[in-house]
Amino acid sequence: MMRKDENEQRSIPTSKVERSTQFVKTGFKIGGNYVKHYSKKLFNSDLSKDELNEDNAADIYESLSKLKGSALKVAQMLSMDKNILPKAYVNQFSQSQYNAPPLSGPLIVQTFRKLHGKAPEKIYDKFNLKSSNAASIGQVHQAELNGRKLAVKIQYPGVGDSISSDLKLVKPFAFRLIGMSEKELDVYMREVEERLLEETDYELEVKRSIEISEACAYLRNIVFPRYYPELSSKRTITMDWIEGLHLKEYLETNPSQEERNTIGQALWDFYNFQQHELRAVHADPHPGNFIITPDGKLGIIDFGCIKELPDDFYYPFFSLTSEGFFNDKEKTLQAFRQLEMIHEKDSASEVEFYYDMYRQMIGLFAKPYSSESFDFSGTEFFEQIYNYGEMIAKMPEFKKARGVKHFIYVNRTNFGLYNILHELKATVRTDTYVPQVAYAD
Repeated sequence: MMRKDENEQRSIPTSKVERSTQFVKTGFKIGGNYVKHYSKKLFNSDLSKDELNEDNAADIYESLSKLKGSALKVAQMLSMDKNILPKAYVNQFSQSQYNAPPLSGPLIVQTFRKLHGKAPEKIYDKFNLKSSNAASIGQVHQAELNGRKLAVKIQYPGVGDSISSDLKLVKPFAFRLIGMSEKELDVYMREVEERLLEETDYELEVKRSIEISEACAYLRNIVFPRYYPELSSKRTITMDWIEGLHLKEYLETNPSQEERNTIGQALWDFYNFQQHELRAVHADPHPGNFIITPDGKLGIIDFGCIKELPDDFYYPFFSLTSEGFFNDKEKTLQAFRQLEMIHEKDSASEVEFYYDMYRQMIGLFAKPYSSESFDFSGTEFFEQIYNYGEMIAKMPEFKKARGVKHFIYVNRTNFGLYNILHELKATVRTDTYVPQVAYAD
């Protein structure tokens, strides 16, 4: 008899009514937290919001963990943007990067039967009903077939059909937490919805996984699993099991600087080869998507979120990272306008303001590209980025929606990459795959 895990979920809300009810309950809890906070504040005017943030973050994360899907995915994304949220939310939401509460074995069997018409033990020689990893969209189980160890990813019930309705429900929470203007939040949510619709299509993920892993096959110190389309479906994926440790576990083994640099270089090459050669990039750089193998290589285990970079975004954006580009003010303004960072209706003073602010912003982003190698271990670079982010977040000029939608995932991808390299404390060569910036006027 399988041992029950206290953290396992034995049911999951799948209908719109059930899922919206869960959000309403969470709203009541948060309201209660505010009442408790302001009651205490009557007797202590210096009381900070730390306890309120911790209580709200715990309640929101508990609710999103039960719902899984789009709502939990948004929390995961926000946890990577460390300058957007209070620390309490980052700490809670980052749990979804590695292990959200899994669904129980009986519920997984029931889900598998609906998808494949039979229980998993009728398809595989062995199937472990205890999840090895649970995330926002699905969870992974270990299996065996014909002597091969396999990873079987199963999407949570109802997740693929509830993306639009979930995002409408999570929007008020996101609006309050992030402080974006409503128009800007709408752009953010539409782009997130588009990517999530792709991310829940596992047939598309298998196709892309095979294409990108084949295109990146010659990159050094990177391994990819083999995928099995015949054992996969629109809501399940079967691939080879890659042995190894997640980043957090790997760092606990105290690897040498040389080993850290090797993994860091593999990550840098993987991302920049895709951006600059394929113009389509693995846009989900949270640590749970990578495995460090026993022989010190980087395993890429998830291709759910792919962002394509169209020419009308790629060329103006990455031209801004090239040395000396900012010396030509007219070309810089042209790129800013093409990227909708500066608008036609902006006054002359507004143009100058945004020109100056965006030059500083892009200058920070492009620092790793400005030399042949870059040391990501230092804190100064990251403090500059976070301090700048906090500064502009408070400026009324940045409450207006600016920038084309492609920024959302491209920024997330690159800053996510920078953060992982910082956790590794890696020094990498940054001139291996460089932006192709022959930008025509």
